[in-house]
Amino acid sequence: MEIIVCVKPVLDPDLPQAKFNIDPKKNIVMPPEGVPPVMNPYDALAVEAALRLKEKHGGKITAITLGDASGEDILRKALAMGADEAVRINADALDQSDGFAKACLLSQAARKIGAYDLILCGRQAADWDLGVTGSMMAEYLGVPALTRAKKIDAADGKLNVERISASGTETYEVDLPAVVSVSSEFGQARIPSGWGIISAAKKPISQWVKDDLGGDVDKVSGRNVLLALSASSNERTCEIVKCENTAEAAARLAEIIADMGK
Repeated sequence: MEIIVCVKPVLDPDLPQAKFNIDPKKNIVMPPEGVPPVMNPYDALAVEAALRLKEKHGGKITAITLGDASGEDILRKALAMGADEAVRINADALDQSDGFAKACLLSQAARKIGAYDLILCGRQAADWDLGVTGSMMAEYLGVPALTRAKKIDAADGKLNVERISASGTETYEVDLPAVVSVSSEFGQARIPSGWGIISAAKKPISQWVKDDLGGDVDKVSGRNVLLALSASSNERTCEIVKCENTAEAAARLAEIIADMGK
């Protein structure tokens, strides 16, 4: 199988909130100094899904990412896990692009890579949590899409996918090529071996710019505009209700709750 996996560098979701700084003028999150980005955890599961399919059916895995040079470390991790090739798309002002624009760029990159059977990505990114990239890629490419996959297999030119839904688990059969987003229920992503890390360090990473991709580059301007970005506050207030008995305390508590609703 010819598989493309989309991976995204994100700030480590385990960082304490104090490490997150926002530039209110540019509406962007400023990465903390000395803290490198990590691979989006959902995308790591997409790489794992690709590796399991390759181990069973053979083929090649190409990992692609958008962004600056910091994204190469993420691609190195994908290579260390077992991906065969890696491509970084260096797009200007990517922080100001929405999911539609990023999906368009990734779709154009998939066309440039050539024939593929399957495109895998995480169900969402751990930073913005929009979860639209995979579905929009399928729309741009004109292929079927399945989201929130927990199990993926292939047979006779078709893909069998179990996906998570609000009512439980759904099972689908879909023609290839297709786009599938992988959910956390898929399992655990493997840890790269020492030899995999050494081998990945020696592999070349292709670098493309937007003009290399061809297609309708006007779509890359995006459709959504971020008007404001602010950090959540951890400030909390506490009022202790002191009364003579339980009935008075309950009545006072009811008054406070009613006032909060005004």
